[in-house]
Amino acid sequence: MNLRCTWNEKMIFTADASGHQVQMDTKSPLGSDSAMTPKQFLVAGVCGCTAMDVVSLLKKFKQPLESLVVDAEATATTGVYPEIYQNIHLVFRAKGRVEPTKLIEAVTLSQTKYCGVSAMVSKAVPITYDIELNDQKIGSGQANFT
Repeated sequence: MNLRCTWNEKMIFTADASGHQVQMDTKSPLGSDSAMTPKQFLVAGVCGCTAMDVVSLLKKFKQPLESLVVDAEATATTGVYPEIYQNIHLVFRAKGRVEPTKLIEAVTLSQTKYCGVSAMVSKAVPITYDIELNDQKIGSGQANFT
């Protein structure tokens, strides 16, 4: 993979990979808070990667998924530099007539075998998760790529 980040005078960077572009910024006073920060993109990458796995696996399992939202909360260190994430907690919120065991299996497989972004990030930051189906908590766990 090749990626290029280009700076403009407002502290906004544009990342370009395979013809797709996204902008990154930072908060005032350095930036104008007009886009996600690089650290936010890191967490977005975890969410996107694992969500794609889960949806793909549920399709393979022939489960009637209606919606999936992955919420993330990342806790950063304070008062020390660089500020880094101490942990990331994901909440998988699924809706539909999905078998609970199949949803748990899909999330577990993503967080132990398939999600390359989680595999890389979890080497530096613990990733924990909860699984909800139709507003009921049905499981929890921690990313573990051994």
